[in-house]
Amino acid sequence: MGTEKTKIVSIVYFKYLGVMMILKRLYLVLTLTVLALSGLAAQEKELSLDECIKIGLEKNTNLHSSKQKVLFAEYKLKEANSQRLPSLKFNAGYTRLSSIDPFAITIPPNYKVSISPNIVDSYSLKLTLQQPLFTGFRLSGNSDLSEYNYQASIQDLSKDQIELVLNIKTAYWTLFKVIKIKEAIDKNVLQIQSHIQDIQNLFKQGMATKNDLLKVQVQLSDAQIRQMDAVNNIRMAELNLNNIIQLPLTIKPKIDQTVSKETIDIKEIDYYTDAAEKTRPELKAVDLRIKAGESAITVAKSGWYPQVFLVGNYNYSNPNQRIFPQQNKFKDTWDVGVNLSWDIWNWGTASHQTGEASAQLEQTKDQLKSTRDLITLEVTQNYLTMLQNKDKIIAAQSSVEQAEENYRLTADKFKEGLALNSDLLDAETSLLQANTNYIKSIADFNISKAKLEKAIGQ
Repeated sequence: MGTEKTKIVSIVYFKYLGVMMILKRLYLVLTLTVLALSGLAAQEKELSLDECIKIGLEKNTNLHSSKQKVLFAEYKLKEANSQRLPSLKFNAGYTRLSSIDPFAITIPPNYKVSISPNIVDSYSLKLTLQQPLFTGFRLSGNSDLSEYNYQASIQDLSKDQIELVLNIKTAYWTLFKVIKIKEAIDKNVLQIQSHIQDIQNLFKQGMATKNDLLKVQVQLSDAQIRQMDAVNNIRMAELNLNNIIQLPLTIKPKIDQTVSKETIDIKEIDYYTDAAEKTRPELKAVDLRIKAGESAITVAKSGWYPQVFLVGNYNYSNPNQRIFPQQNKFKDTWDVGVNLSWDIWNWGTASHQTGEASAQLEQTKDQLKSTRDLITLEVTQNYLTMLQNKDKIIAAQSSVEQAEENYRLTADKFKEGLALNSDLLDAETSLLQANTNYIKSIADFNISKAKLEKAIGQ
């Protein structure tokens, strides 16, 4: 009775494995077909990392927006400087007056003399030249404020460029990783296919069971599904890279897959923190905004001082009010003078504005300290991560060598009947895992290296 139950369980188990293999193969065929059809329109383009960075810096939309902010700040600076220069204004007007009796006197015996005729049409043309002489340092303060903000916007652009380069490098090395993992999976599929041929021969000779054959076939199906997922991961990584550097999504980037074997000289942590302090654009930008805040205080304090302007006017009017008696004709006159205005009392407006500017300056100073601490933390974290990933490369490379040797020995023993089928399956899985870990360690190291470069402002 027990033997019969065991046979039934075995039959059900084999049928289950057979159905799963059929479903997995069908899924594999359908997915590969879809991927093949979607790739028909793709065009290959060979790209190195430097080329990707160059294209991204030229075409990225977000970076273009940052450049426009710099342009805005530049025009703001020019506007502030132009206010310190003489201004020339032109005014023209026409007025229709109601008719009134002209002003006249009577000379005896009965003779009327018109003193001021009734001129109902009045025309005026006026040119005004104005030059600020003293504005309580408002204009010079505005100029300095705009200059510092302009320089800070340039540093913001530099920050955005550095972050974009990091994103490009991350996308590039991610694509490298999934391509190499696909190659490792392809190699694993070939190994399992060779394994299946060997187990089929042994099965025909009665030296292997049906269960042994099904186990290898299931492992092949799993490997083929991983192969299919790897194809999809590659396409997704390609689309991500294209999106960052603004290439058409139909382009299939063909990246350089060679890896430099040169040893990387990693310096002490102090070298990187000092470099970040000197070159990080965020620190420069905040420092410039502190100076801008100091200039803003100067501008606010200008309300305590008088405003003095040199003013010149040229009038060409009909009638000209300065000429008596008035005549219905155009006459020109001019005047030059100095105007002074001073807010004697404005309910402390200047004091309030100065307080606002001072409070904002203190906030910016706090931001500088916070930014410096965050940058130090970022540099330290990325430095330690890069050290760890460098050690991982060495360990993973050694693991690959051991896994390759283990697979070679196990495969030879299996052919000689000295190793079990499960031993070879384990060796194949271990080799795939070792290769995958090695590929990931290379990609992770280069990404962490890029993050450290970004952290120090390169």
